[in-house]
Amino acid sequence: MTPSLDLRAEPVELTAALVDIPSVSGEERPIADAVERALREQAPHLEVVRSGEAVLARTNLGLPSRVVLAGHLDTVPVNDNLPSRRTGSGADELLHGCGTVDMKGGDAVLLHVAAALSRPRHDLTFLFYDCEEVAAERNGLNRIERDLPEWLDGDLAIVGEPSNASVEAGCQGTLRVEIRTSGSRAHTARAWMGENAIHAAEPILRRLRDYEPRRPEIDGLRFHEGLQAVRIEGGVAGNVVPDSCVVAVNHRFAPDRSLAEAEAHVREVFEGFDLTVVDGSGGALPGLGAPAAAELVAAAGGEPVAKLGWTDVARFAARGLPAVNFGPGSPTLAHTQQEHVRTAEIRRCADVLTRFLG
Repeated sequence: MTPSLDLRAEPVELTAALVDIPSVSGEERPIADAVERALREQAPHLEVVRSGEAVLARTNLGLPSRVVLAGHLDTVPVNDNLPSRRTGSGADELLHGCGTVDMKGGDAVLLHVAAALSRPRHDLTFLFYDCEEVAAERNGLNRIERDLPEWLDGDLAIVGEPSNASVEAGCQGTLRVEIRTSGSRAHTARAWMGENAIHAAEPILRRLRDYEPRRPEIDGLRFHEGLQAVRIEGGVAGNVVPDSCVVAVNHRFAPDRSLAEAEAHVREVFEGFDLTVVDGSGGALPGLGAPAAAELVAAAGGEPVAKLGWTDVARFAARGLPAVNFGPGSPTLAHTQQEHVRTAEIRRCADVLTRFLG
């Protein structure tokens, strides 16, 4: 039976209803069914299309500008943090549960806006998609871009990822590489007859330890790069000198560098070593000079900040759309068992987007 959602409900109530529908990556069908039914029944002003386990909706009013609003429906695996629950009251009220931050609070805000605004100032496109929390090739936006590319077009993209209810502009790029060392096996009782590949990785770790990351300022926003070992693998047995070792490294780079430039930089840092690129995604420039982006910043108040992380704003930026993150919750709580969001931030985001778009 498809769960029921009331899109006219107060956004915090709608968030709780979404959280209580488990939707681990690859298992989004129940929540996608619920979102699709709710939009078709409660938002007749929207054209609604289903794409796999993603739900797309848009106005077609012929307005001169279009804003794309996107949120993923999936979560990381549940960690004994369902169903949702509330603690505190007033300004200190918290909503706890898997996905409250990443990013069903943002989804609830977007669904609330979708139902409430039948005559917006801009044409609107809403994308509720699947498989964001897993490997990039499974991301539902890939399928949408392949099959329904016009649904990704517009003049501004807003991704409802958690941003503490402030505008986080652009995002970092990310690059993962593996650096290999080799040696020759020998019995540890006669270790001098072999060559230890793990020991040979020491210069790699030293270069990482001594690395000084850039902190470039782009459009008035300060980005902070990073280069970190995230995994090391090697070893054969407790009495064997290992003949291979792999150090996995993640580079987070500012959006003034392309993916190719980031790769060239990492290869320069580890010159002389066998390096393989595992995957990577370019970043997104802030794009705050675009008129619609400036309007959103004014509606949100405060000062925009740089997004220190990668989000799907990069996919929209690659298509020529200025793109920002704007959603309730702290990114530091995403994917944790203690995940929770301030209910005041959910309400604030809904109010800002309603004023900006309405």
